Amino acid sequence: MISVNKVFYAHSERFQMQNMNIHIKAGEVVSLIGPNGSGKSTLLRLMARLLKQSEGDIVLDGKSIHTMKSADVAKQLAMLPQMHDHQLDLTVKELIEFGRGPHKSWRGRLNKEDEEIVDWALSVTNLEGYEYRLLQSLSGGERQRAWIAMTLAQRTNVLLLDEPTTFLDIVHQLEVMELVKRLNEEFGMTIIMVLHDINQAAQYSDRLLVLKRGKLQYDGIPEEVLCHEMFQHVFGIEVDIFQGSDKPFFTPKRISKKGGAKCEQKNVLPLS
Repeated sequence: MISVNKVFYAHSERFQMQNMNIHIKAGEVVSLIGPNGSGKSTLLRLMARLLKQSEGDIVLDGKSIHTMKSADVAKQLAMLPQMHDHQLDLTVKELIEFGRGPHKSWRGRLNKEDEEIVDWALSVTNLEGYEYRLLQSLSGGERQRAWIAMTLAQRTNVLLLDEPTTFLDIVHQLEVMELVKRLNEEFGMTIIMVLHDINQAAQYSDRLLVLKRGKLQYDGIPEEVLCHEMFQHVFGIEVDIFQGSDKPFFTPKRISKKGGAKCEQKNVLPLS
């Protein structure tokens, strides 16, 4: 579906992404995790063609993304950036209609199919009845769902989300993450997201990609990646790791003085 092949990118002397290689299959939910400044959002922006690598290639459904027309990319891949609250004077419906931009005719008018897709996006995100509400009148969770609805209106197979739960309280975080889960399970969308909450990433993802200083350190299922060595090496902390009913989760203990190594075995504490 989407591959990052031997990609190099640098935006300053302090940050360099070197020889990044990732392949994400259709239908996967993948979370990028790592410390601040590790390159998570940069990698997402490279995948979305918002940044251009200095070397290597990014391939979307068999085609080099930089050889594709912008409208063709936007028909296959939608991205919701981290900071996007700059259109608060719009209604929910007006915002969602922007998602039809890549599909509009040269006249720029919405046709019947466009209207049906806007209604579908409202329904999927549980925003029916909110069509004519201003964004500024919504709660944080409702507003985030409206922005996700806009990306859904693009009708793409791939959705990129940059920290979709940041600044939301726990209830609205869960609303957004359950929506992500539904988009994957019911509509087969491939979802790649940056998350700071590692427990949420483990709970809602098929795969975790762990970055540090522009390099991919770990790539695997949550049960493999959430290990003591990873937390010591990447985050510099010691943790307790527990096995939940479905996925593992952790609680932090203290800042670690040890270095980390490859996760070979991990001690998972049973829940009492």
